[in-house]
Amino acid sequence: MGDTYVQAYFHLVFAVKNRDALIGKSWKDELEMFITGVVQNLGHKLMAVGSMPDHIHIFIGYQLNQTIPDLVEEIKTSSNHWIKNKKFTNVKFSWQNGYGAFTHSHSQIDIVAKYVLNQEKHHHKTSFREEYINMLEEFQVAYKNEYLFDFFDDVITWDS
Repeated sequence: MGDTYVQAYFHLVFAVKNRDALIGKSWKDELEMFITGVVQNLGHKLMAVGSMPDHIHIFIGYQLNQTIPDLVEEIKTSSNHWIKNKKFTNVKFSWQNGYGAFTHSHSQIDIVAKYVLNQEKHHHKTSFREEYINMLEEFQVAYKNEYLFDFFDDVITWDS
């Protein structure tokens, strides 16, 4: 009798919608813990999560129990409600439409996890716009500039 075995790793990236509702340093760790819970409650394994004021990276061991669009929608919707209930911002918090979802092999787990966890250091040298376009190009994803995120070029890191 055969069984099905699957191993898949996804690196998810999405951005904050409203420039006035950026992720605050004072609550980013709580947001990351909340998202960890959402991912794990949906049956996936959280490998790493790293947020910046204007975007977030989530690296997961993906289970085929739901589609990537449904997973991302659940993470975004749940975290929007959670941020609203916690009253972390004075304006309506929301994630922008769209996301990036990039696959990685088992041999890349440590590299990708470290990359996600070191977002603050990484963004001292590279803007989110540069980072995201580099990822799209590295993974050979065809894209149109008019359908990319609305980037906030003047966002600084928390320790700047």
